[in-house]
Amino acid sequence: MSDRQTYHVPLKFRISRPILKAVFRGIFRVLGRVKISGKENILYGQRYVVAMNHVSIFDPPLAGAFWPEQLEIIGASDVFEKPVQGQVLKAYGVIPVHRGDYDRTLFNKIISVIRAGYPLLIAPEGGRSHVPAMRRAMPGIAYIVEQTHVPVIPAALVGTTEDFWQRAKRGDRPPLEIRIGKPIILPDITAKGSEKHEARQNNADLVMRHLAGLLPEEYRGVYAGSVIFPS
Repeated sequence: MSDRQTYHVPLKFRISRPILKAVFRGIFRVLGRVKISGKENILYGQRYVVAMNHVSIFDPPLAGAFWPEQLEIIGASDVFEKPVQGQVLKAYGVIPVHRGDYDRTLFNKIISVIRAGYPLLIAPEGGRSHVPAMRRAMPGIAYIVEQTHVPVIPAALVGTTEDFWQRAKRGDRPPLEIRIGKPIILPDITAKGSEKHEARQNNADLVMRHLAGLLPEEYRGVYAGSVIFPS
């Protein structure tokens, strides 16, 4: 049985997602000034992973709303219990993940999603940083790519700081940007044991170094000294 047969987007989400995308596009355009660059780097109709930096709760809806293709999205399971955020996540069909846990069933689902041809949005840091500066990535994204052999498209989000809502309420209409980088092909991992974990971490760091090259200096965090700028 093919992955396309084993995973499909349920009908209720195929109906709700275009509506939610349109609603959030409208909200962000009213509250801020949205700019998107690098759309030509998207591998339309192909399998890929989108890797974003994650500062605040505004990141996933911004990326999901303005990405030209429909994204499968991973979200922290604890957010599902929050009154408004949780309802939105459930309505979109976000895949819940427990932060810091290794969940083989979850990874198998994520891998089947990608193999079935659906692009996936992930935050390699594993959660919100609450400040612009990036934290070190977790190796999960490298494991996913190792199993699926897909490229990673970096999506650098700028302006989604936690004060965005307060500034927007004052009528400032702060700028919001999605800077889309060129696809990254991660090196194959052939190492064993502890060296394999190190290789995965190196690949995750490689993704973040590309993200850092798309971000302003104050966003680069732990990757400030190892930035890979767009060629």
